[in-house]
Amino acid sequence: MKETLVNLLNFSGLDWWVKIFTANPHCTYYFGPFLKYEEAKAAEDGYIEDLQNEGSQGIEVSIEQSKPMELTIYDELENSRDTRVVSSGFSPQTLSF
Repeated sequence: MKETLVNLLNFSGLDWWVKIFTANPHCTYYFGPFLKYEEAKAAEDGYIEDLQNEGSQGIEVSIEQSKPMELTIYDELENSRDTRVVSSGFSPQTLSF
């Protein structure tokens, strides 16, 4: 019965989700669905702990009623930025055309 109610709420977008944003890696995660806000709130610490154990940093959490289209959103552009300076071994003076 509970599963049927969760499915109905999920269809309508009225169920509760734990939304977690991490700065590194730059991702948004949705955990749920939950029937009640209190159920989502009770579960959030476990999700935070799992992400911390995986090395995630800059964790921000919210609980919201929504209908996420994706459960994990990985920002490839933000995560692909490499701030290292790499020397190519070539200088502009050595190239001539």
